Amino acid sequence: MKAARILVVDDDRAVRTALSVNLRKAEYDVALAASIAEALDLLRESAFDVLLTDVNMPGGSGMELLGEVRTHWPETRVVIMTGFGSVQDAVHAMKAGAADYIIKPIERDELLVLLDRALKTRAMQRELAQLRQEVTEKYGFATMIGISPPMREVYEQVQAVADSNALVLINGETGTGKELIAHALHYRSRRAQAPMIAVNCAALPENLLESELFGHERGSFTGATRQHQGKFEQADGGSLFLDEIGEIPPNVQVRLLRVLEGGSFTRVGGENAVKVDVRVIAATNRDLRKEVAAGNFRADLYYRLHVFNIKLPPLRERRDDIPLLVEHFCRKFAERHGRPVPIIAPAAMRSLQAYSWPGNIRELEHFMERTVLLAGGGEIATVRLPEAEARERPPGTQVSLRDIGPGGLPSALDSIERQLIVEALQDAGGVQAQAARALGISRSNLNYRIGRLNIRLQDITFG
Repeated sequence: MKAARILVVDDDRAVRTALSVNLRKAEYDVALAASIAEALDLLRESAFDVLLTDVNMPGGSGMELLGEVRTHWPETRVVIMTGFGSVQDAVHAMKAGAADYIIKPIERDELLVLLDRALKTRAMQRELAQLRQEVTEKYGFATMIGISPPMREVYEQVQAVADSNALVLINGETGTGKELIAHALHYRSRRAQAPMIAVNCAALPENLLESELFGHERGSFTGATRQHQGKFEQADGGSLFLDEIGEIPPNVQVRLLRVLEGGSFTRVGGENAVKVDVRVIAATNRDLRKEVAAGNFRADLYYRLHVFNIKLPPLRERRDDIPLLVEHFCRKFAERHGRPVPIIAPAAMRSLQAYSWPGNIRELEHFMERTVLLAGGGEIATVRLPEAEARERPPGTQVSLRDIGPGGLPSALDSIERQLIVEALQDAGGVQAQAARALGISRSNLNYRIGRLNIRLQDITFG
């Protein structure tokens, strides 16, 4: 393991020599400087883990050096050495950003303990910075795969609202990536350093959901043996992601509305108001307007949530993004399982794009993991899609419920529509205006359907 690098700065040669001997015995890599100017030259040449500097020196003070290090080499920890009568200088240095101080004459064991503490703190800060970078990469736009117009619109909406305190409601089918968008909103906001707490509102029964959100006091119900902080308190200063908010029962909806309007609430069984600063991001796969009309969701809560709405498109409406997603998942799962990255042949990719993916990105992701495991590297010439795969049928073939797979009616209808359009184009010799007249639709409508169903020239056989 590489030895930690220590830069000792002191105008007293005897002090420098003694510190050098003791630190090298402790297996540190030591450099010495007799002045501020000399120390700055060494800092510009190479990196140091800890700077150990005297306060009072000719040509500049240790405080000035501390300021330079904090500005240009913020990762370097600064420890101030001071005489017994200058403790006030050390306190001032700590307020200015020094990691610690030690009083002369310096005891070897005390110095080693202090340096060990400074180095552990530096390592922890590095690890935290790395984790923050990983989080930023994970939840930034870099991992939102897609360049289709619907996804570009989503990016623009996230960019516009992220750095605000506005409440955001994310709508989208299951598997479209609503939680990923919620994390992007949080980690691109001013609250990024504070916690983001997520709650799946559909996963908890009514009595537990209320306690989970707002907390409870000791003795408020059987089993409440201690006070419990709810998710709103845990997210104070940060963001609270309420997934599947359409599943919240009526009495919890009332309490949620109050905290959204007033920023305070009482714990279950409590009397004192708890004030929090939380940005709420909600998500649902339901049409909340219909839920309001049906009496299942409060209208006032709906309008409070509907400050800024982001609608995530299903995968069948962004088929141009499927090749990018497939490539991403191929690399991801090949790396995870120690397999070569497979190559998807054009015919296989066309099949993937033609399928409606009722489970959206989540279904595609699971499918590609299985595909990578079975492929064993090389080229994937064909793919065996789920049973809901769009099946081409001869004209006039009747469809029964047995023909509708897990993809449901939308997938079956896509299959039939695709076959009819391909047949019309074949009969018209590829002339779209003629095919559109045969189908009883406008040419622009036909163009839209050709794009949506990913119908290509090679799909059409001319007699």
